[in-house]
Amino acid sequence: MSVNLRIGNGYDIHQLVRDRPLILGGIKISHELGLLGHSDADVLTHAIMDAMLGALSLGDIGHYFPPTDPQWAGADSLLLLAQVNQLIQERGWQVSNLDSVIVAERPKLKPHIQAMRDRLAEVLKLAPDQIGIKATTNEKLGPVGREEGIAAYTVALLERQGS
Repeated sequence: MSVNLRIGNGYDIHQLVRDRPLILGGIKISHELGLLGHSDADVLTHAIMDAMLGALSLGDIGHYFPPTDPQWAGADSLLLLAQVNQLIQERGWQVSNLDSVIVAERPKLKPHIQAMRDRLAEVLKLAPDQIGIKATTNEKLGPVGREEGIAAYTVALLERQGS
């Protein structure tokens, strides 16, 4: 019996710093701090990619886009997401749905969630209702609570194409 569904989970966290843009789900959000990373440090998109890769036991984004490789410096994470999506499709799978949580004390993300869903859906060629995004705080606990960083968690459900 062949398995037609696979689940993966992803997590990412990046440090908040001055003089960097804040990009989440491919959307640039106005804020005095941005995320530090080798690429654009889009924690939401990184968590999504790791969840997609994990569902097929394909490792993590560091395997495909290592931070030691200069070609990925400042990379747009949505372009990386499109490559990961192509990788899973080449193996006969497609995203059924994604469910993500962004953990940040500030800024308030609710006004940006629909734009993130729409942008991610466009890149993945999905309907926006196949992408769930929620935002919460860490109640001032830990590095996220102290506004030292932003984290994201994602669960991805993949289905075999044509099933």
